Amino acid sequence: MGGLADKKCVPCRGGVPAMSADEARALLDQVPGWSLNAAGHLERTWKFDGFQPGLDFVNKVGALAEAEGHHPDVALAWGKVSLEVWTHKVGGLTESDFIFAAKVSRL
Repeated sequence: MGGLADKKCVPCRGGVPAMSADEARALLDQVPGWSLNAAGHLERTWKFDGFQPGLDFVNKVGALAEAEGHHPDVALAWGKVSLEVWTHKVGGLTESDFIFAAKVSRL
């Protein structure tokens, strides 16, 4: 993950194509624990012992999202947090999605 996690997310202004499914699968092995969902977005779920540890993790993800200018969909429930990541402006994945996923995995 070091390679991707050390890069900076690049804000997308739109007008660029999303990466292909083959390109996404090629990068997937660089973000262990993440998978592609039916929509072709990155997703991952973490388990926690209670609500507060999950909330603490969500707060760290939120701070990272603001710093990177890249914002995931977040679901917080007792004992788990799920993230879904994709570039909304292109309706699919870009390298920045994988960079963000790698950075979240470092948390």
